[in-house]
Amino acid sequence: MNTFRRRLPGVVYGGDYNPEQWPREVWREDVRLMREAGVRLVSLGVFSWAMLEPADGTFDFSWLDEITDLLWANGIHVNLATPNAAPPPWLATDFPETLSVDRQGVRHGIGSRGHFCPSSPVYRDRSRRIATQLAERYGKHPGLAMWHIGNEYHSDCFCDRCDDAFRTWLRQRYGTLDELNQRWGTAFWSQCYSDWAQVHLPRPVRGWVNPSRELDFSRFTSELLLELVIRERDLLHGITPDVPATTNFFQCRLTDSHRWAKELDVVAFDCYPDPGKPDSMTVAAFQYDLMRSLRGGHPWMLMEQAAGAVSQWKTNQVKGPGRMRLGSYQAVAHGADAVMFFQWRASRQGQEKFHSAMLPHGGEKTRTWQDVKALGNELRTVDEVATARTRAQVAIVWDWQNWWAVEGCAHPDNAYDYRDTVARHYRALWNSQVAVDVVTLDEDLSPYRVLVIPNQYLMSRHQSSAVRGFVEGGGQLVVSYFSGIVDEDDRIVEGGYPGALREIIGAHVQEFSPLPAEATVPVQAAGKTALGGFFATASVWQDDLDTETARPLAVYRKGHLTGKAAVTEHELGKGRAVYVGTRLDDDALEALVRHVLDRADVRPVHAAPRGVEVTERRTQTSAYLFLLNHRQDKGTITLDRSGTDLITGRRLQAGETLVLDAADVAVVRSPLAAPQDADRPSSDS
Repeated sequence: MNTFRRRLPGVVYGGDYNPEQWPREVWREDVRLMREAGVRLVSLGVFSWAMLEPADGTFDFSWLDEITDLLWANGIHVNLATPNAAPPPWLATDFPETLSVDRQGVRHGIGSRGHFCPSSPVYRDRSRRIATQLAERYGKHPGLAMWHIGNEYHSDCFCDRCDDAFRTWLRQRYGTLDELNQRWGTAFWSQCYSDWAQVHLPRPVRGWVNPSRELDFSRFTSELLLELVIRERDLLHGITPDVPATTNFFQCRLTDSHRWAKELDVVAFDCYPDPGKPDSMTVAAFQYDLMRSLRGGHPWMLMEQAAGAVSQWKTNQVKGPGRMRLGSYQAVAHGADAVMFFQWRASRQGQEKFHSAMLPHGGEKTRTWQDVKALGNELRTVDEVATARTRAQVAIVWDWQNWWAVEGCAHPDNAYDYRDTVARHYRALWNSQVAVDVVTLDEDLSPYRVLVIPNQYLMSRHQSSAVRGFVEGGGQLVVSYFSGIVDEDDRIVEGGYPGALREIIGAHVQEFSPLPAEATVPVQAAGKTALGGFFATASVWQDDLDTETARPLAVYRKGHLTGKAAVTEHELGKGRAVYVGTRLDDDALEALVRHVLDRADVRPVHAAPRGVEVTERRTQTSAYLFLLNHRQDKGTITLDRSGTDLITGRRLQAGETLVLDAADVAVVRSPLAAPQDADRPSSDS
């Protein structure tokens, strides 16, 4: 990544460019406008396989040579893609076994993307062949800044070849059939395997698939796709060792980004918050914090976002005035060192012709183009923020393994939404204006004062020990219901619910008691507790909870659990564990989180009115305070420091009132009094 930063210092600006969709006379106009907009990097060739290799083994790089040279002559670098995300029609026609098969056994056709079988030797061979051709041809081109491997990997396959690969993966994982039978619990419903030939990936069955089998198939699919990325990364690094490689993540259930990020030189992410949803920017903030946390706090790239409306939802609302700029700065505020879009010029044809672009169908007179051009030039004023880090004393857990398991079959609540649950817990922290890292329980938890665990249904013995160590060492824990229930094989942890957490929370769940849809139960503070006048509305779920060594913080006030604990607190070692046995309404959950933050002496980054987001990035000498107004009206902030707004150049004094218009942004640089403490973030190692 150091080579990339030397070539492209500062905050990188650009987008996905598809010149093959346009006649050559358009290219020079594109490059002229890119220069006007301050574009410094374009992703090239992402979906160009059919244009680069129109027939098996017949290559045409003439157009790519020409556009790469033209871009570089105008000071624009290239993020060159290996185009394996959309195999060409000839591959499907000549080698139909390269097409993926769905769970029902139907082989996919051509006409979209991601329709490949990741186990196919022919697909793998042809992907590596064109990647080799690209690396050998463009590896020494001065305009090449980085490699873009594939695109948004999200393909699973249920063909016979993947079935064989799944069996091989299981044999490597478990060694013997006896071990697999034990870990999968195949004594249930007479599923015991006596020969490896009987073991298959989870195609449709009558009823539900064994959940342990389904969980392992998710693990297998993530690892199978990652294998493709690693093979291409190694190939590219072998030919171009100084050129970093990435692939672009999106919040995909199939691929464990925690695992994948370890194999990439830089993390890149595609983010498309829905302007029609009021909490979309909170969800985006969580995703950005996740990306920043995947590689220990290192800056990351916003590889794709929309300049305006998208085309994939039922109703595709446009971003209002200033909101595209606001969202772009939000990514930078959460650690991004690149702001990019899909795509540069809006397509005239195809499935995404109504997806917005940096240069819309309406051209230079459109509001979108004017905003895109202004943003690209304005971002240069904050170039010095690049490589600055974020300090966090709070962590929230997001775990793909748990996502696969907790949304599995035959649970007390079969309408469970892990993303929504984590988003609700994160929103309480976001509204509290504290910096947050996103971790798994397999990471080092010692740097944090507060740990929030939303419904961690799947928890290994190692993970529960880590949580216990965190609390005993003085950490403040918030953990919500249906956590610690099963081990890594989706087997119930013995000893009563919540088995992996029972001693940590100091309470025992007699039984789960989900609530009917739309039903609610009032919850109030239990006597003279630290929560004082706490009142909440509970929904969705109730634990029938018996306190053992814990004490109740709040109790149910209606229904068959009246008077029993809904929220408990347990002192363990030097720390405390707060357990939430129901789904509290948003305001109550936020109040509870604030109570825990206060106990841990975790303070907001900066005071600000609700709806004004505050973050901070630091170098060894400077702190950069980001103030982002998501409100529909003005936001007023009384500054607690003196500094300079990098965007306007205005000098600001501590105690001064700063007024931000709706959707406006300020980036205030302040010197650090103690440089030796400046770059000591929890996630910077």
